[in-house]
Amino acid sequence: MFEFIRSHRRWMQFILLILIVPSFFLVGIQGYDSFMSREPELATVAGQPISRAEFDQAHRNQLDQFRQRLGSQFDLAVIDTPAMRESLLNQLINQRLLANVAADNRFSVSDETLRNTIAAIPEVQDNGRFSPERYRQVLAAQGMSPTSFEAGLRRDLAIARVLEPVGQSARAPAEVVAAVDSALTQARTVQLRNFSAADFRSQVTVTPADIQAWYDANKQQLQVPEQVQVQYLVLDEAAATQGVQVKDEDLAAYYEQNKNRFGQPERRRASHIFFELPSGSEDARKAARAKAEDVAKQAAADPAKFAELAAQNSQDSGSAAKGGDLGWIAPGAQAGPLDKAIFGLAQNQVSGVVESPFGLHILKVTEISPAAIKPLAEVKDQITAEVRKQIAAQRFSEMASQLNKQVYDQRDSLQPAADAVGLKLRTASGVTREGLLPADKAGPGSAADSPDAALLENPRVRQVLFSPDVLREKQNSGVIELSPDTMVAVRVAAVEPSHVPPLDKVSEVIRGKLLDERSAEAAKKAGEAALAANKANPAATEGFGPAITVTRQNPQDLSRQVLDAVMRLPSATLPAFTGVQSGVDYTLVRLEKVEAGKAEAADKERLAQQLAGAWGQAENEALIRMLREQYEVNVTPAAADVIRGDQAQAAG
Repeated sequence: MFEFIRSHRRWMQFILLILIVPSFFLVGIQGYDSFMSREPELATVAGQPISRAEFDQAHRNQLDQFRQRLGSQFDLAVIDTPAMRESLLNQLINQRLLANVAADNRFSVSDETLRNTIAAIPEVQDNGRFSPERYRQVLAAQGMSPTSFEAGLRRDLAIARVLEPVGQSARAPAEVVAAVDSALTQARTVQLRNFSAADFRSQVTVTPADIQAWYDANKQQLQVPEQVQVQYLVLDEAAATQGVQVKDEDLAAYYEQNKNRFGQPERRRASHIFFELPSGSEDARKAARAKAEDVAKQAAADPAKFAELAAQNSQDSGSAAKGGDLGWIAPGAQAGPLDKAIFGLAQNQVSGVVESPFGLHILKVTEISPAAIKPLAEVKDQITAEVRKQIAAQRFSEMASQLNKQVYDQRDSLQPAADAVGLKLRTASGVTREGLLPADKAGPGSAADSPDAALLENPRVRQVLFSPDVLREKQNSGVIELSPDTMVAVRVAAVEPSHVPPLDKVSEVIRGKLLDERSAEAAKKAGEAALAANKANPAATEGFGPAITVTRQNPQDLSRQVLDAVMRLPSATLPAFTGVQSGVDYTLVRLEKVEAGKAEAADKERLAQQLAGAWGQAENEALIRMLREQYEVNVTPAAADVIRGDQAQAAG
């Protein structure tokens, strides 16, 4: 049979074609395409789908950007939230929407605009100017060609033109600007009377029955999440440096090898007489050189007159007024010919004519400061620190290699690794998936009170601690590199499941909470009674503090709640009164005077620009909502699963 197929291949192809083609008419070519590649659609824009694959790629790129930006502080649980995923999907929808609008309206970007945009990118500039070589290097590093990059940029610029006219032309109405300016600068003079909850604490009582009732009704608030007790090893610069001894012979050898670093090289103070060398005719150049040669002869004949000759002849106006003085000069600070001439002259010796890229110079060395090397005794502490650091760096590398090996040799204990590497095994409690428990919930050895709290709260450390092998099997983790000079290995010593503490463990906490609540309520009740009395008798000022003038820009240390109450208080009839809860305290406000603010013209203009930006953003959002309706944007039920994160974790 197979021999028949091989012999009649063309016939078999014809037969298969007859069998397959009619099926396209039955189910449709699109049905075959969907069958072969069924990618879930999260949304459609004008009938064009945004697939799950597109979202996953954008999602991975976004998480990679956060990883690079945050480094060791990257925490997937904090970053990858439903709100973030919904925002990302909306970005993809809006990009597709604006691309359609740009294409339908034939928006385009000129070659000149494209060139100017590329030239303005800092990464492709060299000394502030566009560099073609730098441009090619940057694109090559990104795996892109100029053709593909420019096509993408041209498309993005065209898409941006959809919203640019709206945002750039937006202006907040003058009435709105004036109203906001008035609200920001208006000054209000007030007196305050504070009713502190602490003053009422002795007047309230909490019984055991109250504590029991609160405990029974609010157990969920007392829930302590699953926590672990951690054993861990820390390898850092301090650990690598511990016990390092530096020998005197090592210090002496290092000093000899680096002696030039511990002193000042020879410096020379010089003066010059400068002549410009014209770039035009040869005759002009010869004339300038002849003039310089003549002055050089005069200076060599009488070096004491050098400053006088410089003042009369030098074309360097900056130094001529100072007798040609150039100040102190270090080796290599001047152009090659000048540097060679200055450091080749004796003190008070005058050079011949020296040509540099700038022109012609006649030089005189006026002072010489010889090289000075500090003695070993003077720099011993500096050298000791440097040598210790070098030894520690080498030792750190050796200890890191050994630690990497040891944590896997005996997976159920970190003690052998600690002994082999010479590190102290540390212990801390109260580490949860979300962070560190407060000391009162974690118990003895709280991680929150440990000097290593920041290390143990690091998202990468917590992620490893709650991985299956480390959490359930209680095996050593691998070495976690938190930074180039800090490594840690961890192990879960004990797990305490999520639980509600017994009443006797939290009764004092509940008592304090009830006392705070009831004291605050008593303060509020007294404040409200005083508020009613003041409204009945506005002239009374008993208990109020001195008058202060506040504005939104200068709140005079008022809390946000009190300031908002002051600025919202109607001022038709003065004095006016209001009361506001500020934390556990209650503050009574007496408004005495309202004055219009005074703003500088520049401040008003800045405010108008800020409001215009906000107004433009609002109009952009309104336009996008309108375009979404026009282009029939539809978000499918599959998007809800992605936003909830039912499958997003796999993509991250």
